[in-house]
Amino acid sequence: MKKEKDKIKCTEEQINTIFTRKYLTISNEIEEIIDQIIVNEKGKNLILDRITRRAQMRESDLQIIDGLIYQKIVEKNDSEIQKKLKEKLPNGIINLEKCSDINYQELQNLLINKNFEEADKLTQEYLRDIVKLKTNSSKNWLYFTDIQFIPKKDLFILDLLWKIYSKGKFGYSIQKKIWIKNNKKWDHLWKKIYWTKHGVMKRYPNEFTWTIDAPEGHLPLFNQLRGTQTLLYLFLSIDW
Repeated sequence: MKKEKDKIKCTEEQINTIFTRKYLTISNEIEEIIDQIIVNEKGKNLILDRITRRAQMRESDLQIIDGLIYQKIVEKNDSEIQKKLKEKLPNGIINLEKCSDINYQELQNLLINKNFEEADKLTQEYLRDIVKLKTNSSKNWLYFTDIQFIPKKDLFILDLLWKIYSKGKFGYSIQKKIWIKNNKKWDHLWKKIYWTKHGVMKRYPNEFTWTIDAPEGHLPLFNQLRGTQTLLYLFLSIDW
């Protein structure tokens, strides 16, 4: 009995440890701790309760750690814990009901399951749909003059979805930070996020990486073959 109590205490301490930080990215060490917690019978229920409370109470301050834990529970071959997850957080970590006139749940589903290529296509489609709603004009791609029609709340939620379900690696705001760190030089950005190969823009889609192992900022794509002006205006819209 004492060993069991010590194990539970240890698990609770581990959970407290991983939630006391704010993460820009997730280290291998933290990911290993999460894996240890989830294989423990008590631990998986404790950590599910924790992310459920956090999702309900801290919607404006969601963390990438919550998204990673959600994904790991989804991936776990455990029908009991997956059933509880669906009961408590059926649609994911982010409650999208009041976020926008557009329903982004399909994107959340794709990102939870790390289907990044389809998520990328859908993200571009959403952006075109937003502009169409505002201008009553269909678009095959966006020009810099179209960015003004994308509300910041929509851009924020798209960016947040990508960050939450990629361990903080992907998203427009991540790309903007890399761009700024490289003195706003586009060729340096392309190189850092692996959009070029030997100085030439990669071919879509086969030469891009559609897994979580892609370099930081690699996804989502955005007009990567149509110059920099549209992406510049999108970056200028990001103030978070």
